[in-house]
Amino acid sequence: MKKSGLAAIALSFSASLHAMDPQPRQWNHLPLDRNFGIASLVRTSAKIFFDPTLRIEGAELELDTFAFNYVRTFEFLERSSRIQFTQAHQSGVWEGLLNGQPGLTRREGFSDLFIRGSINLYGAPPLRGKDFTAYRSSVQSETLVGAAIAARLPTGHYRQGRLLNLGENRYVVRPQLGVTHTRGPWTLELTGELWLHGDNDEFFGKNRLEQAPLYFAHGHIVRSLPQGRWASFSLGYNHGGETRINGRSQGDLKKNYGWKLTYAQPISERAGVRLSYLGARTRQDTGSDLTTFAAGLTFSW
Repeated sequence: MKKSGLAAIALSFSASLHAMDPQPRQWNHLPLDRNFGIASLVRTSAKIFFDPTLRIEGAELELDTFAFNYVRTFEFLERSSRIQFTQAHQSGVWEGLLNGQPGLTRREGFSDLFIRGSINLYGAPPLRGKDFTAYRSSVQSETLVGAAIAARLPTGHYRQGRLLNLGENRYVVRPQLGVTHTRGPWTLELTGELWLHGDNDEFFGKNRLEQAPLYFAHGHIVRSLPQGRWASFSLGYNHGGETRINGRSQGDLKKNYGWKLTYAQPISERAGVRLSYLGARTRQDTGSDLTTFAAGLTFSW
């Protein structure tokens, strides 16, 4: 297997799964000093396409993920703000043909830790308790503007001698800017992100992996339903992120698009369920096509 294919193999898994998941309601107005949690079970199936010269055919991934999200709201600079932590445990199986011979690889362990801090720059006044409830019940139309910094930390399961890992062994910083507009039961959201990747100096074979910035834009249509329910349709597209190994370009520019359906249903005053379907496709000859189903339990205190 030639060196020029290494980055494509390693990143076709991790980059696609995390960069092509458009998240709705990231900027919605929340009451201050509250905690929110989401425990999710996620099933992902992916077909991975490699450069034909690598002689890898029929590559597929089956990945099971248990993820936990924790969100804490607070007031910062007299603005509504929040911080979010996401940690997952994953179990994956890669299968395919290498030089016509079947092969199989398994990985299990913790993924990298994700942290996101956000602030509403316009709209969404910082309110608590009854003041928040009264304000939300009186609003029929509003526009919100928010900014955030998200980061992926190199805490996940990683072994230098392995090409496929659950962790990436590098930092990724993601500045974000979002705008939402609500009129009646409908909300339109638009978010732009820039992914800035640190270097992995312990890449497979004692190589140095670098990656160019990746641009990601995603939009959402959210419909509020009676009794606290809501549903959304999301679209996302990313571009860029070409990798280099020891300074040599890998020719693996990313061009991926994805769509997502989400439905949320309360089951009590402070708990609910959330279901989602995500599909993503690559517009390049190399990359991955994936399908993800997720079911989560949401709760607040």
